[in-house]
Amino acid sequence: MLINKIYGLLGLGARAGKIVSGMDAVSDDLKRNKIKLLVVAKDASDKTRKNIEYLAERKTVPMIVIGTIFDNSKAIGKENRAVIGVKDKNISDGIKKIYGGEAFGEN
Repeated sequence: MLINKIYGLLGLGARAGKIVSGMDAVSDDLKRNKIKLLVVAKDASDKTRKNIEYLAERKTVPMIVIGTIFDNSKAIGKENRAVIGVKDKNISDGIKKIYGGEAFGEN
């Protein structure tokens, strides 16, 4: 399943210190232009989703909405994380390729 491949890359990124999670940490790194891709849980609150969409659009960072808070958090070894920011270009490119490059205006 494709989502498992994405979770594998997120887990790899977490172990390598190439991701950040949680609304505050992701927002801070977005403002510093360190985030290459955002992963948002389908069951994130409307407020969280609107806030992160606004920041993503302002900084022109691609965003995907997949999985649940529980599953996404489990993939990175944390608890209760609705928002994940990928800081590594290679991991970001890998996730975008799995998710579908056409969704990001590529390929």
